[in-house]
Amino acid sequence: MGCGWCGEAVLAAGPGRGALLFLLLLLLVVLLLLGCCRPLSLRRDPGRVGFVPCPGLSRSRRARRPGAPPPPFPNGWYRLLDSAQLPRGAARSLALLGEQLAVFRTQDGQAFVVDAYCPHLGANLAAGGRVVGNCIECPFHGWRFRGEDGKCTSIPYAEKVPDLARVRTWPCCEVNGMLLVWYHCEGLGPTWAVPEQSEIITKEWVFRGQTEHVVDAHIQEIPENAADSAHLAFLHGPAILGGSDLRYTRSKLWHFMKHNWKVEWWPEPEPNKHCSRMLLQHTATFFGKHFSLMDLTVSARQVGPGLVFLLFEHTFLGRGIILQTVTPLEPLLQNVVHKIYYQRNIPPIIPKFILRAECIQFERDITIWNNKQYLPKPLLVREDSSIQKHRRWYSQFYSEKSTRPPAPKDLEW
Repeated sequence: MGCGWCGEAVLAAGPGRGALLFLLLLLLVVLLLLGCCRPLSLRRDPGRVGFVPCPGLSRSRRARRPGAPPPPFPNGWYRLLDSAQLPRGAARSLALLGEQLAVFRTQDGQAFVVDAYCPHLGANLAAGGRVVGNCIECPFHGWRFRGEDGKCTSIPYAEKVPDLARVRTWPCCEVNGMLLVWYHCEGLGPTWAVPEQSEIITKEWVFRGQTEHVVDAHIQEIPENAADSAHLAFLHGPAILGGSDLRYTRSKLWHFMKHNWKVEWWPEPEPNKHCSRMLLQHTATFFGKHFSLMDLTVSARQVGPGLVFLLFEHTFLGRGIILQTVTPLEPLLQNVVHKIYYQRNIPPIIPKFILRAECIQFERDITIWNNKQYLPKPLLVREDSSIQKHRRWYSQFYSEKSTRPPAPKDLEW
């Protein structure tokens, strides 16, 4: 007996029950479509990933010797927040790079970054302060500070504004839908610009999701992975089906699938010596046979100490990009955001799958970073030569006056 068409079950159920069943099926389809179309948003709270449970210690605190890491805050551009998170007339207080900053946007759309604390009596300008014209007004006594130069323009109860009344201003820019701030330990201005991704600006590629993690490590540890080709086969070779918990990624249950990587890293010459490149070729095997649908080419460009442009190209599934930003919050605490943009004509489920897969692989790295020690003189073999080249390249982002935190014997994380 034939199965017939799927609507027969609805008709057989009778008018009342059939209509209800039809509505339920329609609702399910709508929910599935909305789930596929809505951008992926995944935020991992501190301590949720990257730690192996240990009796007697909380998940977010571990005894660790951090080694002798470089200065905690390299010179360069760093993401503060997404442009959409700072509407006109809004002010935000942000803690990063060992500083407390006030970020505000005027009614004409221009964003400014200044020191958060008012020089009068120390109130936080962004904690209740108003944006008035091109100034931010202190919520304590109404002092107003201009965004362009930090100069105090008005004190409501004083006849004269002291010449020294000003707050420090920070160079900032808005590129690729993000607001970034320039940091230099000696107060020098920007020496290079953040490149625009034309496909994002023209909206040829659309936003399909983002992930956010907190990493307990020095910032240099994260981009150094690009030059560490040997770790790819061992840490990232096991199937993503095994998840990110390193205790289970090598389970025999997932041995039928394997990721294969071929990578090359090199620094760019002048005038782009602040940039480096990585070319990554990914293939996958199932039961020992090559599965060409998962062939992927990734061309990554590191721009400065904390920005990475990961361009994806697939024969059938089109092109897109993941923007990775690493922003130091504290000396050994990094905020890492991955945002994916992809061709508009490609079903959203494709870039969302790519971002999910990248998230699993990245969380495997987090477990290593959260628990490792930085070694200034590691024991390397000949095949690790790119690691030392990367460290020499990355050293340009430190200055002689770059501050180093005291090195305690033990740290509790």
